[in-house]
Amino acid sequence: MMRAVLPGWMRKRIEAQLPDWIDASWWNDEAELIEQAPEAQIGWFDLHRKPLALEAIALARDLQWLSSAYAGVDWMPLADLHARGVVLTCGAGLAASQVAEFAVMSMLAATRGYREIVRAQDRHEWLGRPPSMREMAGSRALILGYGSIGKSIARMLGGFDVECVPVRSQPGPGVLGPNDWRGELGSFDWVVLSLPATPETTGMFGEAEFAAMKDDAWLVNYGRAEVVEQEAMVSALEAETIGGALLDLTLPEPLPPEHRLWSLENAHITMHLCGIPNAASRARAAQRFIDNCERFRAGQPLEAQVDLLRGY
Repeated sequence: MMRAVLPGWMRKRIEAQLPDWIDASWWNDEAELIEQAPEAQIGWFDLHRKPLALEAIALARDLQWLSSAYAGVDWMPLADLHARGVVLTCGAGLAASQVAEFAVMSMLAATRGYREIVRAQDRHEWLGRPPSMREMAGSRALILGYGSIGKSIARMLGGFDVECVPVRSQPGPGVLGPNDWRGELGSFDWVVLSLPATPETTGMFGEAEFAAMKDDAWLVNYGRAEVVEQEAMVSALEAETIGGALLDLTLPEPLPPEHRLWSLENAHITMHLCGIPNAASRARAAQRFIDNCERFRAGQPLEAQVDLLRGY
């Protein structure tokens, strides 16, 4: 038998499907997690308050497999988990569709000036013409980060006749390589970021990249805030040297009420709402955990297993 310490909010979805070699206990609040964590050989410690989740990981010295429904795991002690021989699985792909819907919704809203339309309705004002005459069709989007989220965004944008050009390790027709995209920034109407936060990606989009963008192009960040040099972005937005920014991520979060980003008309902030678990993504997370139980038992690679050295 292996001891699994699992979240109570998943109990109804997975308890009946757990294999008989797993002895599960269920935590329903932070105190119960901290109390039970030292027993865990298999753990699922997702908490909104990351310091307590980190405390649980530190306490679980017998841990062999840590499961998470979070796609981004850069906040976890990856080097320590690697040294301890812990297998980590993440939530990559579980919320790809809902994140992509948020991103494309934001792009459509910016294109057609929908925010101004909503404000006019709030004022009971009948507009005589659209706030924006711009169209999505015929525009070009650079996709930096072509995992499950990037692919979902590209698939949805294709339905609006947006030409999507991904960045991949191997360039080819319609694909840019990792050393090519900066030289092509000026040819895109949208720069879509869906990258993980790693030492290689942190701060990779800064002053030089903003300067290379078209003056009416929009940055779309639905990956990680750390990828963007935020002060350089704010300066570009204030100077209106780019069209705008659609941001689900900011530094810090929540964004302080006095922060300059709030008052910029060309900044649209969706407050890290895109990946909040819904019924569908929780069902996918439950099924992934059950499937991974058998893979773990058989010594096979797990679905969404994190490369602890690369960070994703």
